[in-house]
Amino acid sequence: MSREHLKRLNMEKQFTATQKYLLMSPRKVRLVVAVIKKMKPVEAVDKLPFVQKRAGAELAKVIKNAITSAKNAGVADTDLVFKEIQIGEGPRLKRGKAVSRGMWHPFKRRMSHIRVVLTTLKKSEVKVEKKEEKPEEVKAKIKKNGTKS
Repeated sequence: MSREHLKRLNMEKQFTATQKYLLMSPRKVRLVVAVIKKMKPVEAVDKLPFVQKRAGAELAKVIKNAITSAKNAGVADTDLVFKEIQIGEGPRLKRGKAVSRGMWHPFKRRMSHIRVVLTTLKKSEVKVEKKEEKPEEVKAKIKKNGTKS
C-alpha cells in the first residue's frame, strides 16, 4: 500500500455542519455553547430544548445535522464527540430607531455563523477498565498494610 493510503486509513473521521447568517448575536450563542461543549453530541441535543435561550433551538439543528451526516457514513452516534464548535461573526445590519426631535439612534443587528465539527473516538481514547489483581497480590498487600485497599 502507498503511504497516502495508509494515512487515510489512520485519519479520524470528521463530520461538519454549518449554519450561516443566523440573525442572532454571536455573544448570545456562545453562552449556550459554553453549557454543552463538554457533553456528547447526543446528550447535548437532548438537553438543548431545556436551555431557556432561543440560541438553543438553532444550535440543536446544526448538531443534529452533523450527527445525521455521521450516521449516513455508518458511524454510531454514541461514538461521536465534539472536536470544535465555532461561533463566528457574520455581517452586521445597520439599523436605527426614530427618537424625538427628528433624530434617530443607530444600532447594529448582528449575525452569527455556527460551525460544528464532530469526530469519532479513537481506540486509544476509550477508557481501559482496571485490571483484576491476582489473589496472591491481594494477600501480600493485606499482610503489608494490614487492610485491603
